[in-house]
Amino acid sequence: MSIYCIQQLHFSIVQAGIVMALFGAGSISGAFIGGKLTDRIGFYDLQVGALLIGGLLFVVLGYIRTFLGLSIGTFILSFCNESFRPANSTAIAHYSSGENRTRSYSLNRLAVNLGWGVGGALGGTLASINYHLLFWVDGCTNIVAALFLLTLLPRATVAKTIAVIDRSIAKISAYKDHIYLWFILLAMLFGMCFFEFFIMQPVFFKIQWHFSVFFIGSLMAMNGVLIAGTEMVLVHSLEGKKHGLIYITTGVLVAGLGYTLLNILPHDKIAAIFIVILITLGEMLSMPFMNSFWISRTNLNNRGEYAGLYTMSWSAAQILAPFFGSQLIAYAGFSLLWWVLGGISLLTAMGYFGMYKRTKTYQTYEVSKTS
Repeated sequence: MSIYCIQQLHFSIVQAGIVMALFGAGSISGAFIGGKLTDRIGFYDLQVGALLIGGLLFVVLGYIRTFLGLSIGTFILSFCNESFRPANSTAIAHYSSGENRTRSYSLNRLAVNLGWGVGGALGGTLASINYHLLFWVDGCTNIVAALFLLTLLPRATVAKTIAVIDRSIAKISAYKDHIYLWFILLAMLFGMCFFEFFIMQPVFFKIQWHFSVFFIGSLMAMNGVLIAGTEMVLVHSLEGKKHGLIYITTGVLVAGLGYTLLNILPHDKIAAIFIVILITLGEMLSMPFMNSFWISRTNLNNRGEYAGLYTMSWSAAQILAPFFGSQLIAYAGFSLLWWVLGGISLLTAMGYFGMYKRTKTYQTYEVSKTS
């Protein structure tokens, strides 16, 4: 979208940043409402509705050419699409058991990133032919996903079983869980850095390193392919050996290092591939254990609210990332952006390490009596 705005619609970098920021604003609104609706009407109907409406909106957005129109359309589309995420996270918890829940979420990430890998490569190919095809493909895949959901999964409803849940636990709100709110703040800061990988880094590769659109799409696809091929193996080998917050801290540091290397390494394809691998490794070390954190703090009656707040943190990052990224680039160029992202990543990692030192409530493993 960022390259489309600049190259095809001839928007400025600042205007492209505003469009992407509005995508984030719609996302955070959709995540909030989606979390509330998930706990009220259930995850099944919300997923189907979000996919069908979002698919139609993608097609419509492809015919909008003005800055104002695209800004409004992007906000509405992202509102609809992001309402899907809390419902989907709650659905995974419903269809899994306590014994395999973490693996279920990892499997879901594998599916998402496999789709991202295919989509990135396909997107680069379609963009090299005609950007307008992207909107049709995005719309059709949403609609097909809704049809698959209706066909392959029976309609599910979640009964409220408060009677079997401790009353004090049932009343816990995500917005009053101070440990969780601190975690959400740090997740937002990390997300703000991470989203530049998809928003400003492709523009940087095009404008500064002069890569083709096809190669940039291949780099983005490589992120998804690496995750699909290695994340579950990596998580399986690491889980239980160290505290989850240690892995999150390490992952944030590794991703931050990847951004700083954009100012250090030579401008060639080998360097770009290495940086993408490094940032992807940081993602794989951090995000699976982030999911484990918020899941561990939920119950049947507040899972949608927790999922919504977690989704909102990433949506807020989508607002901040393009806005501040574009402003920093306009002020002092891409170099300043990469140094700032490295600094924010360092501070975020320190925050997660501080959580590790201060709290014992988050457990991603069991310590044996002999250890």
